[in-house]
Amino acid sequence: MIQVSEIAKKKVIEMMKDDGFDAATDFVRVGVKSGGCSGLSYELKFDKEQFENDKIFEVNSVKIIVDKKSFLYLVGTTLDYSGGLNGTGFVFKNPNANRTCGCGESFSL
Repeated sequence: MIQVSEIAKKKVIEMMKDDGFDAATDFVRVGVKSGGCSGLSYELKFDKEQFENDKIFEVNSVKIIVDKKSFLYLVGTTLDYSGGLNGTGFVFKNPNANRTCGCGESFSL
């Protein structure tokens, strides 16, 4: 399962509304793809569609949807939001990552 921090929840709901999505019915799609300076990178987008191989979780009032392949890399991850000096944006705290890049957007196992 993927966790969502309180600050990430507030930011997700705000951004979904700004982009024409409804947090009560639409999803935050989280995934992993090849690329980035450490080998794998995170993807995050809003989505209205659910596919056959998707796993769905409702955590902290946020509906998270993850494809089966990405789920294996993301089990135990917490989605957080940072507004600090190192930049503003969503942050993935992934206990499975052996190495991450400086920007926090890519990782390796």
